[in-house]
Amino acid sequence: MDQNLSQYRIFYAVAMAGNISRAAKELYISQPAISKSISKLEDSLGTTLFTRNSRGVHLTEEGRILFDHTKAAFDQLSAGETELKRIRDFHLGQIKIGVSNTLCRFILVDYLKGFIEKYPHIKITIDSQSSAHTMELLEQQRIDLGLVAEPKPQKNVIFVPVTRIEDIFVATPSYLENLRLREGRDVDVFQSGNIMLLDKSNATRRYIDDYMNLNHISVNNCLEVTTMDLLIEFARIGLGIGCVIREFVKEDLDSGRLVQLKLDTPIHNRTIGFAYHGGRTTKALNTFLDYCRKS
Repeated sequence: MDQNLSQYRIFYAVAMAGNISRAAKELYISQPAISKSISKLEDSLGTTLFTRNSRGVHLTEEGRILFDHTKAAFDQLSAGETELKRIRDFHLGQIKIGVSNTLCRFILVDYLKGFIEKYPHIKITIDSQSSAHTMELLEQQRIDLGLVAEPKPQKNVIFVPVTRIEDIFVATPSYLENLRLREGRDVDVFQSGNIMLLDKSNATRRYIDDYMNLNHISVNNCLEVTTMDLLIEFARIGLGIGCVIREFVKEDLDSGRLVQLKLDTPIHNRTIGFAYHGGRTTKALNTFLDYCRKS
């Protein structure tokens, strides 16, 4: 397209008005400038677009063909401007978040509740899977955001910390008392107790396995559980000793319903936060991140 958009804008305005002076007032351009622009457009296209008479101008057959296409183009531009205005006024947009069941249940939901109340027109999609899979999807730019434990530094991936969590082993007082009655007061709970851990596909389980290997802790009886919710519930009913996240059982610890086992070497805290691809940000994503930073 050799002509610039302003020439088509002037052509469109003149065709709609049917009069050069009226179009000049609408566009705040002088009549000679409009006439010159139309002449340049006609010369470049090699055709006559208007016939002129005392009442104004009329489209030729060629002018009508160009007008139909020009009108469609400007209608599309107007629709685009309207859509952008809707997005701005109503905070429209979409965010696809990847997160594990555990982090979704105990951390993400709290952020989402307040965010949805403030920005009800932003669509939120949750892709629930392991943290490892979340990072894969993030690298492939198939999700906008991932809630994960702090990953190793990766190119183009930005990590925003939001909280720290502590992994601990807990049980009911009665479970520990009965275990000591059977095995003696100096019992090795990891050797004699029923140790409940997340399954091996979970990032938390791999973290705990590394801790136990490093500290020479071995387990004889292991019950693998698929979710943190189940681990906590099984610990609450006295099924065994569960490895859970301290922040998720705070009320149980405060009430004495569960007690924390003392370890010779505490498990290091982990940082949880939002990870996103630096080359793939949207207004909706930035709005969500700003909200989380201020919460």
